[in-house]
Amino acid sequence: MSGDARFLRAASATAIMPGAFEHVAIAGHDLLICNVGGAFYAIENRCSHQKKPLDQGRLVREGIVCPFHGATFDVRTGASTGFPKCRSIRHFITRVVGDDVEVALT
Repeated sequence: MSGDARFLRAASATAIMPGAFEHVAIAGHDLLICNVGGAFYAIENRCSHQKKPLDQGRLVREGIVCPFHGATFDVRTGASTGFPKCRSIRHFITRVVGDDVEVALT
């Protein structure tokens, strides 16, 4: 990670159960913090297809499904994994410090 990245608190780790996510806005970024089996991932809250928000979608294993047209994105990498095939979305490095889920922003 480059020296210009900074970690900011995004959510409480205990507030997001496995298989769930939380929509947060931090430092001008609209994000989803996803808990997949106890590991936390952060992705942008915009489908790359029509720029619609993903926060009304559902988390299925490690994929967030767009509520508007069903595109799926891997929350670990931001890669498009389903139909319709879309561009990847941005993902962010996370860490847990105490009860805080922190996200690295550049």
